[in-house]
Amino acid sequence: MSEFATLGLSQPLVEAIEELGFIHPTPIQTQAIPQLLKDDTDLVGLAQTGTGKTAAFGLPLVELVDTNQRHTQALVLAPTRELCMQIARELGLFAKHLKRLRVQAVYGGTDIGRQIKEVKKGAHILVATPGRLKDLMRRKVVNLSNLEYVVLDEADEMLNMGFKEEIDAILKDTPEDKLTWLFSATMPPGVRRISRNYMTDPLELSAGKQNTANADIEHQYVLVRPAERFQVLKRFLDFDENIFGLIFTRTRRDASAVADQLSKDGYNADALHGDLNQNQRDKVMNRFRTKRLQILVATDVAARGIDVQDITHIFHYNIPDDRAFYTHRSGRTGRAGKKGVSLVLAHPNDLGLLRQLERMAQIRFKMARIPTGREICEKRLLHYMHRIKGMPVNEAIEPYLPAIMEELEEMTKEELVQRIASLSFSRFFKAYRHSPDLNPRKKDRSDAQYKRLFINVGKMDVDNKSGFLALVCGHCHIPGSAIGKIDMNWKHSFFDVAADSVEAVRKSFRDSTFEGRRIRVNDGATQRRRPKRKR
Repeated sequence: MSEFATLGLSQPLVEAIEELGFIHPTPIQTQAIPQLLKDDTDLVGLAQTGTGKTAAFGLPLVELVDTNQRHTQALVLAPTRELCMQIARELGLFAKHLKRLRVQAVYGGTDIGRQIKEVKKGAHILVATPGRLKDLMRRKVVNLSNLEYVVLDEADEMLNMGFKEEIDAILKDTPEDKLTWLFSATMPPGVRRISRNYMTDPLELSAGKQNTANADIEHQYVLVRPAERFQVLKRFLDFDENIFGLIFTRTRRDASAVADQLSKDGYNADALHGDLNQNQRDKVMNRFRTKRLQILVATDVAARGIDVQDITHIFHYNIPDDRAFYTHRSGRTGRAGKKGVSLVLAHPNDLGLLRQLERMAQIRFKMARIPTGREICEKRLLHYMHRIKGMPVNEAIEPYLPAIMEELEEMTKEELVQRIASLSFSRFFKAYRHSPDLNPRKKDRSDAQYKRLFINVGKMDVDNKSGFLALVCGHCHIPGSAIGKIDMNWKHSFFDVAADSVEAVRKSFRDSTFEGRRIRVNDGATQRRRPKRKR
């Protein structure tokens, strides 16, 4: 019998859950569901992505909504279109045997007119992204005055995406006596502010410690030189043909470049970034979700809200500027009790950042070995021969066997195996026959591969490191992977540039101006540093 039956859920919901194949509730579900069913309480639930938060709030929500009332009783806010659609879909599955319950999703990137018609038909539960909901509120289409429940899912992500004003406006327009359930992977100050300002003595539940990563994820790193980063990535992809992976890059330029090059080299890969329109984005995501796409390359912003099962590997092409994003990135794997790998392609300069991540997320990074060409060829060949050995024989081939055996009678078993291997793996042999070992030697761990530069552009000119990175890479036509550590002050910045890109940066900024001011790029090692000015 399903353990969900012991949590206080009604029989129709238990039956729906059993039909979905759920038997054992996750820790956050075990804690939250009974509390939300029996107590009229505000709640803060802290749990990582992929730990079953949707069912933790969704099952009680479906149970508590009164289908005899036609008005909207519950609102679920989610950061992205993808997550919004997923939540609405799951709520519908939970309510499979509650025929009168109506769930409606509203989100950006699609015809608002059609959504207005659907909303006007009535919905007991409204699932929305903040921007689209604010639009519908301005048009007087949505009425929140009778809400009894508000759920904020992935609250930290919504704040990271800049929805603070929309969330404040929405919550101020809801009844004071409603119940608010907030779910988040982390508890930064912004999320704590929402809890303090809009919730009454909330019950706090935590499935694991704040900001910590999933125990089913193995955290690894390799040290790479900037010029070899792409080759190292390919070696891991070639070593394990069963990878179903997500590659994170800092910029949309890098996401597009990496995906394009992987596709040219024969990999089943595509990119997800902000330059795609909604239709293109939906097509890419549908291919990845149905596993017709093996490798997805994405930026942090574009990948928010992705919930795809059975991802085996997360590759961090760059360490994210915001360290909290690492937990969100790595949380896309290691779900539902399955193991996953989160691998950082790090420069030696990044070792300090890795130590910071270890302390912040309470994890331990293990240094991985970069597969050698010989190891890749050997593993793929053995796997191929294992498949041949286990392949069932097609009896229809029997009439052709005498002619085949006559053709091969002078060939030894070793010669036959050699020819089969050569025919099937010519691409790997060509790529890796004379390939060097890319594992770092001791001298490669020094800072010699990067050069420190100074530029008279700072926070007064661009808002953050992402804006600074976009400015430098866009102006100099270099990938984001060529930029290392960035230290921004009010009027100037110091930044590390890969040795082979230093001249391109100097040359591109020579005689350049920014908002009428001449840009100056100097050697950062000799530039006198001043204390950071507080603003």
